[in-house]
Amino acid sequence: MDFHLDALLNLPYITVESCIQQEQGVLLKLRCLNEQSDCPHCQHPSYEMHQNRPVLIRDLSVFGQLTQLQVPRRQFYCGNCQRYFTERLSFVDWERRYTQRYEEHLYQQVQSSSIEQVSRMENLSWDQVQGVFMHRFSQEKKQAGRS
Repeated sequence: MDFHLDALLNLPYITVESCIQQEQGVLLKLRCLNEQSDCPHCQHPSYEMHQNRPVLIRDLSVFGQLTQLQVPRRQFYCGNCQRYFTERLSFVDWERRYTQRYEEHLYQQVQSSSIEQVSRMENLSWDQVQGVFMHRFSQEKKQAGRS
C-alpha cells in the first residue's frame, strides 16, 4: 500500500494493504510478502497454501490511538512430509494476541507501576495484563537459564 506505513510498522516480509480509522483506533490490514513457508516438521519450503484465516493482533499505539493488526494466519500443506502446518510469524509468539513488542512494552510498564494501572492505561483487563506479564517473565527466566 504505502511504503511509509511499511517502514513505520517495521515487520519483516509484511506490507500494509490498508489502514482503516475506526471509532476505537486504527486497524492495519497486513499481507505477507513471501509466498512460501518452511515446514516445521521437515524444514522443506512449501508454496501450497491451504487456507488463510486472518486474526486481530494488538500492537503498540500509533499517535495515541489503539492499533490492531489484521494478520494473515496462513496454513500450508507440505508435499514432502504430507502434513499441514500453520505459518509461524517472527513478530508474534505462537497463540498470542499481541505483538512481541507490545508485550514487552506492557512488561516494562508493569515493572515501573502496577498491573492495575497498566490495565487502565491500555484499556485491558487485569487478567490480560497479568497474563502478558507472566508470559514475558517466564521467557526472560528461560533465557537467563541458558546464559
